[in-house]
Amino acid sequence: MAALIALALGANGLVMLVAGRWWYGAVPGVTETGPFNPHFVKDIGAAYAVVGVAFAWLALRPSRTAIGAGAAATLFLALHALIHLTDAIGAPAGLADLARDFPAVILPALVAIWIVWPLKETRHA
Repeated sequence: MAALIALALGANGLVMLVAGRWWYGAVPGVTETGPFNPHFVKDIGAAYAVVGVAFAWLALRPSRTAIGAGAAATLFLALHALIHLTDAIGAPAGLADLARDFPAVILPALVAIWIVWPLKETRHA
Protein backbone atom coordinates (compact mmCIF):
# COMPACT_ATOMS: atom_id res chain seq x y z
CA MET A 1 0.00 0.00 0.00
CA ALA A 2 2.87 2.39 0.75
CA ALA A 3 4.26 1.77 -2.74
CA LEU A 4 0.86 2.45 -4.29
CA ILE A 5 0.53 5.74 -2.38
CA ALA A 6 4.09 6.63 -3.40
CA LEU A 7 3.41 5.96 -7.06
CA ALA A 8 0.00 7.62 -7.32
CA LEU A 9 0.65 10.73 -5.24
CA GLY A 10 4.25 11.13 -6.37
CA ALA A 11 3.12 10.99 -10.00
CA ASN A 12 0.40 13.53 -9.24
CA GLY A 13 3.03 15.85 -7.76
CA LEU A 14 5.34 15.47 -10.75
CA VAL A 15 2.52 16.22 -13.18
CA MET A 16 1.62 19.30 -11.16
CA LEU A 17 5.25 20.44 -11.36
CA VAL A 18 5.83 19.83 -15.06
CA ALA A 19 2.35 20.14 -16.61
CA GLY A 20 0.44 22.26 -14.13
CA ARG A 21 -1.89 23.89 -16.65
CA TRP A 22 -2.91 20.51 -18.04
CA TRP A 23 -3.36 19.12 -14.50
CA TYR A 24 -5.50 22.12 -13.55
CA GLY A 25 -7.94 21.45 -16.39
CA ALA A 26 -7.89 17.66 -16.10
CA VAL A 27 -8.66 17.13 -12.41
CA PRO A 28 -12.39 17.38 -11.60
CA GLY A 29 -13.33 20.34 -9.42
CA VAL A 30 -9.99 22.15 -9.56
CA THR A 31 -11.21 24.83 -11.97
CA GLU A 32 -13.98 25.66 -9.47
CA THR A 33 -11.39 26.80 -6.91
CA GLY A 34 -10.41 29.93 -8.83
CA PRO A 35 -8.21 30.94 -11.74
CA PHE A 36 -5.10 28.96 -12.61
CA ASN A 37 -2.14 30.01 -10.49
CA PRO A 38 1.02 28.25 -11.74
CA HIS A 39 3.05 29.05 -8.63
CA PHE A 40 0.36 27.66 -6.32
CA VAL A 41 -0.03 24.48 -8.40
CA LYS A 42 3.74 23.94 -8.28
CA ASP A 43 3.82 24.53 -4.50
CA ILE A 44 1.20 21.85 -3.94
CA GLY A 45 2.87 19.63 -6.54
CA ALA A 46 6.10 19.86 -4.54
CA ALA A 47 4.23 18.74 -1.42
CA TYR A 48 2.76 15.76 -3.28
CA ALA A 49 6.19 14.88 -4.69
CA VAL A 50 7.55 14.82 -1.12
CA VAL A 51 4.67 12.54 -0.09
CA GLY A 52 5.65 10.23 -2.94
CA VAL A 53 9.29 10.15 -1.86
CA ALA A 54 8.38 9.57 1.79
CA PHE A 55 6.10 6.64 1.02
CA ALA A 56 8.56 5.16 -1.50
CA TRP A 57 11.21 5.28 1.22
CA LEU A 58 8.81 3.64 3.66
CA ALA A 59 7.94 0.92 1.14
CA LEU A 60 11.52 0.17 0.11
CA ARG A 61 13.48 0.63 3.35
CA PRO A 62 11.21 0.77 6.38
CA SER A 63 13.05 2.27 9.33
CA ARG A 64 12.32 4.61 12.21
CA THR A 65 13.39 7.54 10.00
CA ALA A 66 11.25 6.37 7.07
CA ILE A 67 8.27 6.02 9.41
CA GLY A 68 8.87 9.61 10.56
CA ALA A 69 8.96 10.78 6.95
CA GLY A 70 5.75 8.85 6.27
CA ALA A 71 4.14 10.39 9.33
CA ALA A 72 5.05 13.91 8.16
CA ALA A 73 3.69 13.14 4.69
CA THR A 74 0.54 11.75 6.30
CA LEU A 75 0.13 14.96 8.28
CA PHE A 76 0.08 16.97 5.04
CA LEU A 77 -2.47 14.58 3.52
CA ALA A 78 -4.66 14.66 6.64
CA LEU A 79 -4.59 18.46 6.88
CA HIS A 80 -5.35 18.75 3.16
CA ALA A 81 -8.33 16.40 3.59
CA LEU A 82 -9.48 18.36 6.65
CA ILE A 83 -9.44 21.57 4.61
CA HIS A 84 -11.65 19.92 1.99
CA LEU A 85 -14.00 18.60 4.68
CA THR A 86 -14.35 21.96 6.44
CA ASP A 87 -14.82 23.79 3.14
CA ALA A 88 -17.68 21.43 2.30
CA ILE A 89 -19.50 22.06 5.58
CA GLY A 90 -22.30 24.48 4.88
CA ALA A 91 -21.41 24.82 1.20
CA PRO A 92 -24.38 24.55 -1.17
CA ALA A 93 -22.76 21.63 -3.01
CA GLY A 94 -20.94 20.28 0.06
CA LEU A 95 -21.92 16.62 -0.29
CA ALA A 96 -21.26 16.66 -4.03
CA ASP A 97 -17.86 18.25 -3.38
CA LEU A 98 -17.03 15.56 -0.82
CA ALA A 99 -18.09 12.81 -3.22
CA ARG A 100 -15.91 14.35 -5.94
CA ASP A 101 -12.93 14.85 -3.59
CA PHE A 102 -13.15 11.53 -1.76
CA PRO A 103 -11.08 9.36 -4.14
CA ALA A 104 -8.19 11.79 -4.64
CA VAL A 105 -8.05 13.74 -1.36
CA ILE A 106 -9.82 12.05 1.54
CA LEU A 107 -9.17 8.38 0.73
CA PRO A 108 -5.39 8.81 0.33
CA ALA A 109 -5.27 10.55 3.73
CA LEU A 110 -7.18 7.70 5.35
CA VAL A 111 -4.99 5.07 3.69
CA ALA A 112 -1.83 6.93 4.74
CA ILE A 113 -3.05 7.05 8.34
CA TRP A 114 -3.87 3.33 8.13
CA ILE A 115 -0.33 2.61 6.88
CA VAL A 116 1.66 4.82 9.24
CA TRP A 117 -0.26 4.60 12.52
CA PRO A 118 0.40 0.91 13.32
CA LEU A 119 4.05 1.24 12.21
CA LYS A 120 4.55 4.16 14.57
CA GLU A 121 3.03 2.17 17.42
CA THR A 122 5.02 -1.03 16.82
CA ARG A 123 8.35 0.76 16.30
CA HIS A 124 8.08 2.61 19.61
CA ALA A 125 6.82 -0.29 21.72
